[in-house]
Amino acid sequence: MSVLEIQKKVRLSRPTLYRLLETLASHGLIRAHGTPQRFSLDYGVGQLAQNWMAGLNPIAAGQPIVERLHEETKESVALMVLRGLEHFCVLELPSPHVLSMARGIGPMGHLGHGASGKAILAFMSEKQIETVLRTLPKGVDKKTVLADLAATRRDKFRVSRSEIFDGAVGVAAPYFDNANRVAGSIAVFGPENRFNEQRIANVSQLVVRSAAELSAALGHYSGRQIQRPVDRQRA
Repeated sequence: MSVLEIQKKVRLSRPTLYRLLETLASHGLIRAHGTPQRFSLDYGVGQLAQNWMAGLNPIAAGQPIVERLHEETKESVALMVLRGLEHFCVLELPSPHVLSMARGIGPMGHLGHGASGKAILAFMSEKQIETVLRTLPKGVDKKTVLADLAATRRDKFRVSRSEIFDGAVGVAAPYFDNANRVAGSIAVFGPENRFNEQRIANVSQLVVRSAAELSAALGHYSGRQIQRPVDRQRA
């Protein structure tokens, strides 16, 4: 942009604007080029962005989101993070009801078993999915899991019934990082006697909204289409 174009945007006096531009240029945040002189962003902005992205923490960013979801649903709510080919619960708020379910902090078992894992697995690369499906727990049908993953990609959330515990319902949605990679999931779970179809529909909307908010907090651009990454070897 030219100085005149910038001045129209920021409504500062010409001397003040030149002083600020000189300061930004001295720190590598903008650079001047061309005749007449124009200004564009420089390498320093990239360094700032890298530092910002490195400091993004799904636990810190997710805690207020999970707390609000917990208050809205009055059910157990958990925040999962993906590490390698495993997902871990890093934050869990138990339901205030006498009859409630909680799994605790730590590893959450196989990605292909349960709503919180499938919500993540559905958006991993094809190669990663193939690797995960080779280690399915005994009694878990691969074709059923693949159908569940396709439905999860379509709906952007996953509902499970009695997959982990008999009589338990889980609703989970994935969240994404600044590079459009799936980073984990947010899950709500409880006994099926409190989860009729209407309640599941309502909770699903809240979970999807919460996951989208966490994605935004981690730098994910919501206007970008969510899809599985393409393996470089297959591209």
